[in-house]
Amino acid sequence: MPEKPTLDGLEAVWVARWEAEGTYRFDRSRGRDEVYSIDTPPPTVSGSLHVGHVFSYTHTDTIARYQRMRGREVFYPMGWDDNGLPTERRVQNHFGVRCDPSMPYDPDFTPPEKPDAKRQVPISRRNFIELCERLTAEDEKAFEELWRRLGLSVDWSMTYATIDAGARAASQRAFLRNLARGEAYVAEAPTLWDVTFRTAVAQAELEDREWPGAFHRIGFERSSGGDMVWIETTRPELIPACVALVAHPDDERYRPLFGTTVRTPVFEVEVPIVAHHLAEPDKGSGIAMICTFGDVTDVTWWRELDLPTRPVIGWDGRLLPEPPQGVPAEPYAELAGKTVHSARERIVEMLRESGHLDGEPRKIQRPVKFYEKGDRPLEIVTTRQWYIRNGGRDAKLRAELLERGRELEWHPPHMRVRYDNWVEGLAGDWLISRQRFFGVPIPVWYPLDADGEPIHEAPIVPPESALPVDPSSDVPPGFSEDQRGKPLGFTADPDVMDTWATSSLSPQIAAGWERDDDLFRRVFPMDLRPQAHEIIRTWLFSTVVRSHLEHGGLPWRHAAISGWILDPDRKKMSKSKGNVVTPMGLLEEYGSDAVRYWAANGRPGTDTAFDTGQIKIGRRLAIKILNASKFVLGFRSEGGGEVTEPVDLSMLAALGAVVAEAGEAFESYDYTRALERTERFFWSFCDDYVELVKARAYEGDPSAVAALRRALDVLLRLFAPFLPFVTEEVWSWWREGSVHREPWPSPQELPEARYGDPAVLDAVAEVLRRVRRAKSEARLSMRAEVARLTVSGIQADLVRQAQDDLCAAGNVEEFVLVPGDGPLDAVAELTA
Repeated sequence: MPEKPTLDGLEAVWVARWEAEGTYRFDRSRGRDEVYSIDTPPPTVSGSLHVGHVFSYTHTDTIARYQRMRGREVFYPMGWDDNGLPTERRVQNHFGVRCDPSMPYDPDFTPPEKPDAKRQVPISRRNFIELCERLTAEDEKAFEELWRRLGLSVDWSMTYATIDAGARAASQRAFLRNLARGEAYVAEAPTLWDVTFRTAVAQAELEDREWPGAFHRIGFERSSGGDMVWIETTRPELIPACVALVAHPDDERYRPLFGTTVRTPVFEVEVPIVAHHLAEPDKGSGIAMICTFGDVTDVTWWRELDLPTRPVIGWDGRLLPEPPQGVPAEPYAELAGKTVHSARERIVEMLRESGHLDGEPRKIQRPVKFYEKGDRPLEIVTTRQWYIRNGGRDAKLRAELLERGRELEWHPPHMRVRYDNWVEGLAGDWLISRQRFFGVPIPVWYPLDADGEPIHEAPIVPPESALPVDPSSDVPPGFSEDQRGKPLGFTADPDVMDTWATSSLSPQIAAGWERDDDLFRRVFPMDLRPQAHEIIRTWLFSTVVRSHLEHGGLPWRHAAISGWILDPDRKKMSKSKGNVVTPMGLLEEYGSDAVRYWAANGRPGTDTAFDTGQIKIGRRLAIKILNASKFVLGFRSEGGGEVTEPVDLSMLAALGAVVAEAGEAFESYDYTRALERTERFFWSFCDDYVELVKARAYEGDPSAVAALRRALDVLLRLFAPFLPFVTEEVWSWWREGSVHREPWPSPQELPEARYGDPAVLDAVAEVLRRVRRAKSEARLSMRAEVARLTVSGIQADLVRQAQDDLCAAGNVEEFVLVPGDGPLDAVAELTA
């Protein structure tokens, strides 16, 4: 035991020792019923972690540590989510490059010494992927260093990355099985498209943002003559894509026009007026134009009304160079190749000149759909994409997935509503293909016909034994490389999978599915999925989908949902908003235990504000544990010692109740309540009990010393999941092994507690507090003498049982007890 205990440097000492001694190493000889397995969220490797990550991962670690102390062998791996757009964007900016798949591979390529994000150097896909792997490897080292410093009890010999060979093989294997069962399919259809990243976007990746726009009142001339039909639109540039006008079937203003036609302004293309229940009579003029495609409602109208397609927006967000079929080339040439914004400005000028614009555009703010990582509104373009069935178009599958949600144990329970609402509101199947580079390739090739055109209806797939494959560089069975791209040869599917298509298999990847059957049997299905509430619709749901389709059951038994970390203005902390706090400085300034204490005070599923004040409280608590432990262990203990005194028995009885409550809280995944109950008892233990028995302890009283040591033993184990460093340090002063491999305390460990009455300590502590208050109000030292202490009330007899301890702690000369039936009262008469 050090002469002057300190928190400084504890992390370095214990991180190294835990690793050397394999404290958290998973013992794979244990059976499934003895294992507690965690589907640890793989953080996105795209720069640095922020304090919000520390917040949620601490929650998981407290549960892992509790389960380990409960005797379960904890399978707690760490993954890195390193594929997808965030990594690509970081590589582009960091190295000043961009991927151009048409470029040849340069084995000697060196990134620019002075990268310029605005003048990025084009490089081959293979060169680009090599840079992605290089940068993510550096980031992963920094992430691991921070997680170790925080004290995550992860088995660091069991890590994976969502782009490593094992993850790629698992992702491709699951896809091929989905394809074989008819759950994966390819379709050419209207697709939400990000024009900056030039990739498709899934429903789960959307977010609405307020965006400036303007309503334009535009007239369509009736083919049969008469008054013009006026519509209001925010997208006049899509007039050449117009295929119909639509109004509600019950709208009396337009019922006579159903079945007739109008001509589009400027382009003079004849289009019908049709009826559909989604038209809104009270919006604008009550009649709208259907374009292919302006928004998702256009897609619904187009599909249900069986309308033609006139696409005008290209993958780059510009109007296509050639007009759609049936649209005259001459006026369209005014718009060809322009951005959406420039085309809108020009068409407004043309409408004004032709007399089809009524008044000036009326400016508004309206919600517009964005890709969650993008900064420009999404467009809808027709593309060929891969999908996995998820209940969006299959009522039977939807019902099965809703039932899976009911089978899952949610913590807190109300979070299931978010899952149910998402499943019930699905508008289509899960789009999993992406037009990017650093991701798991779609494992498919296509034969080419005699003209060199791909035969998409006859895809070629690899055997599972060959996985993982990259169709852009690997050759399909029965072909040779010199047949790539040639008539009667083959071509690769150019797409990669959405990052969620890989992350949705994180339980299978971590558990060694089809790679390590022995491990898989011991840990799958897993016990816990911890995650944030905003990705219930993405990560949680998609993982349930994949497990349901592949294994016919849930991937885990419990889902523990954490809230967001908020900045002091109660706004979500995120890199995009520039309001994040990086954690390493906090860990160095206050200590890891202090930061963990703040995090563990964030209740399950509840958004929590970042608060350095709470971190400071955590540091004071850790320091108090050091000092109180040094005090308790400073008394020699001869043997076990029997606890016999009423106040000692009372304290142990109260501690037994805390042990039971903390255990019950952890069993319901309420780590915050377990911490609160333990901390409240600890401060009372230090402020009241220790002061009361200090005199006896100094005299070597066996009952006091034994009670102090038993309490410390239990308290260290209760605090261990939250404050792993300080508890391990103190444990090492007087015990062998690690506190984190000790059993979680149980009330049965405190047999004497059944003879104690917690009310004794409560009553005596209340009297002691009143004595202190009297001295404080008199501006006297706490060591000042009390000439007489008079205690009265119905609890006076309880106080009598600890009379000697009370008098010693309060320096009381004369103690007077007045029994009665009123509330407890104490009057301290101080020496003049």
